[in-house]
Amino acid sequence: MYPSTRVIVDATEIPIEKPSKPTAQQATFSTYKNTNTLKVLVGANPSGLISFASEAFGGSTSDRQIFERSVLPELCSRGDSIMADREYNVQDIFESKGVAITIPAFLRGKDHLSGSVIMRDRRLASKRVHIERLIGQVKVYHIWTTKLNHCYVQHGSDIFFVCFMLSNFREDIVSRKA
Repeated sequence: MYPSTRVIVDATEIPIEKPSKPTAQQATFSTYKNTNTLKVLVGANPSGLISFASEAFGGSTSDRQIFERSVLPELCSRGDSIMADREYNVQDIFESKGVAITIPAFLRGKDHLSGSVIMRDRRLASKRVHIERLIGQVKVYHIWTTKLNHCYVQHGSDIFFVCFMLSNFREDIVSRKA
């Protein structure tokens, strides 16, 4: 249904111990999680393999800033598309590369969405849900069951990367029929 989709993306956060320095506390505090976190942008190909993990950023970093700072735009080719949730309104970042962002429709300024748009959004959601399931599978690793110790925070990007790549060795989470 989405043959040009190169990657399905979502962000995830993991809690970390509260830093002792106030500037680090501010940089890592996530209002969404109401605690200090590391945040990473994760991408999976349509068949369910995690193929992209950005560097880890402090929890206060916006999703847009992570997109802007990541190498994802350089990894995509003209004609590709990226599937994301509506909060990732980043079309302008990819527009010059000829890469489309496939997100659900916005209701802003409209009373309702047409039936065809609703059906398209449901099909999109049925594909996009796999990235959330993949992220959930990664979070079962023991290292994520407690707040990440402050001495490991500097290695957060590497820890995320290793856990994501290890998850590619599990049984397929995405059915061949999905």
